Amino acid sequence: MDKFMNRAVELALQNVEEGGQPFGAVLVKNEKVIAEGVNELHKRHDVSGHAELLAIRRAQEKYQVNDLSGFTMYASGEPCSMCLTAMYFAGIEKIYYCQSVDDAMAVGLGKSSFIYNELKKPKENREIKMIQVPLKEAQENPMKNWKAKQ
Repeated sequence: MDKFMNRAVELALQNVEEGGQPFGAVLVKNEKVIAEGVNELHKRHDVSGHAELLAIRRAQEKYQVNDLSGFTMYASGEPCSMCLTAMYFAGIEKIYYCQSVDDAMAVGLGKSSFIYNELKKPKENREIKMIQVPLKEAQENPMKNWKAKQ
């Protein structure tokens, strides 16, 4: 475990030297590094360019799968809600991390704590307003069409 966590921290430190944020991630299966990532927000101007998401994307592309059951994520920082959600969707079963969301917030990084708290609120009490617009009666239903094709 130490070598994978050390690698995640090494990636984070290297990313800071290159002008990025201090986040690195290593995705492992069967004690083998499958994919790595660092936050690339400074390079790509893409809010989804987080270390964990990039490692997930690279592994899924490499293996041409959506399901990453049996994989373990090693991250220099506690995953934000977006990355954590992606790991749930991908089926990743275990996450090791070094520094907490609170540690990141203490140095002025991100909105993770705010978002975690927002998600606990009922939809109607969140900062972002979510308004459902039902399908019109005459509209084709994409979800029903998907289910029919399964």
